[in-house]
Amino acid sequence: MRLIIIFSISVVLLSCGSKTNNNSDQENKLPNILIFVGDDMTWSDCEPYGSSEVKTPNIQKLANEGISFENMFTSTAMCAPTRQQIMTGLFPVRSGAYPNHSKVYDGVKSFAHHFGALGYEVALIGKKHYGPAESYPINYLGGVQHDTGFDGIDIDLRKIQPVVSGDKPFFLIIAQNQPHSPWNRGDKSIYKPEDLTIPEYMVDSPLTREELSNYYTEITYMDSLLGKTLDYVEQANKTNNTISIFTSEQGYSFPYGKWTCYDLGLKTAFIAKWPGKIKANTRNKATTQYVDILPSLLDAVGEDPDKINVGISDTEGNLSFDGKSFLDVLLGKTEKHRDYTYGVHTTRGVINGSESYPIRSVRSNKYKYIQNLSYDEPFYNVVTAKDKARPGYILYESWLENAKNDEELNWVKHYKKRPFEELYDLENDPYEKNNLADHPEYFEVKKGLEAKLYSWMKQQGDDGIETEMNAISRQDRDGEWVSYEQKLKVKIQ
Repeated sequence: MRLIIIFSISVVLLSCGSKTNNNSDQENKLPNILIFVGDDMTWSDCEPYGSSEVKTPNIQKLANEGISFENMFTSTAMCAPTRQQIMTGLFPVRSGAYPNHSKVYDGVKSFAHHFGALGYEVALIGKKHYGPAESYPINYLGGVQHDTGFDGIDIDLRKIQPVVSGDKPFFLIIAQNQPHSPWNRGDKSIYKPEDLTIPEYMVDSPLTREELSNYYTEITYMDSLLGKTLDYVEQANKTNNTISIFTSEQGYSFPYGKWTCYDLGLKTAFIAKWPGKIKANTRNKATTQYVDILPSLLDAVGEDPDKINVGISDTEGNLSFDGKSFLDVLLGKTEKHRDYTYGVHTTRGVINGSESYPIRSVRSNKYKYIQNLSYDEPFYNVVTAKDKARPGYILYESWLENAKNDEELNWVKHYKKRPFEELYDLENDPYEKNNLADHPEYFEVKKGLEAKLYSWMKQQGDDGIETEMNAISRQDRDGEWVSYEQKLKVKIQ
């Protein structure tokens, strides 16, 4: 009997010890990371950011279970530069990826290096828009590179199952193509053009309503893909140990959105869920940028981002990230991060872009200051270029024709012809329609922001117009992006 009691106690102790070890292993297990990217989507066009018209139940569910950032910004409102900010933690000019369809300088390291060294399975499905391959040793799971509208589905989400179900921690990016135009996905009966409320930053025209209906439809379609992605993580029993992120990338391809340094182009939705770490259904006003995401995720998994070599130095000889960790923001410990965010845009080398039209910006919580370095020339892109086969150009013409008064008409014209300096009071003018740059009472504000902008440009090695003229050398001129542009040109002729 005595032996039986001793044996029973031993079994219980062993069992408790085993359970303790298992719990300890679970606590010490590296979290998975999932980033789902909405392509060319204005930050406010979803339920968590105030839209009462666009149906996005899965984005809303993620927000209910996590944190929504009120002030997240990319520094370039174009796909390739934006995505490579997330992947490298570097601003575009320093990394080399500043025009669209661009690549980083040789030697630049990305999240694939940093997390791969920690034992992560680093994978991406869908749109690449990064290069060269040596800087992105990613397990590419396939997908369509552009939303051409000519094919079936853009990505086969079933291909992510081996990654999310594997034994290794994963860092997975879902780079699907929606709601990037041509807006031909989803059930268009959901959004009747005649029933839509036209935002104040758009001109109400029949074509605006039709295009907005198509755009909203594709956002809802994209939302369904987010739901399927999160379902795969749940089926793999990985939800509780996964940092799940949704971000909307740069703004939509209407005027004043994508291809600009206005908030409609640079501001982005950013929602993160991490059960047991991030408090559910919270919001945070801290000002953050895309370059901060990678350092923050490294910090979240226990790495010191300040000790990581990014593979390229800035002009001051620093080999560290341009971004800084906002882990304390994620965890709800602070609502303070950055005092300023920065923007850079180039049209040189992109489809229907100006020969040279560099734009630079700096933003505080209250003011936005913009310099148009080639202001004496008109601003051209696919929206304003005289190419009547382009939907964007036709839409812009409809805005000129349907402006309801002279004030709105002048605002539409401003998109194409701008002054050297622009200054906006974002608290009273969130859509940046009233330029205060020439108002004497704002002289000190303007000069202070200008000094911040020049200091940032110097640190980045940004020479303005000279940097713009070198933009073509930063593009993948022999790669799939250029061949895609050529296909587009053939199609519209």
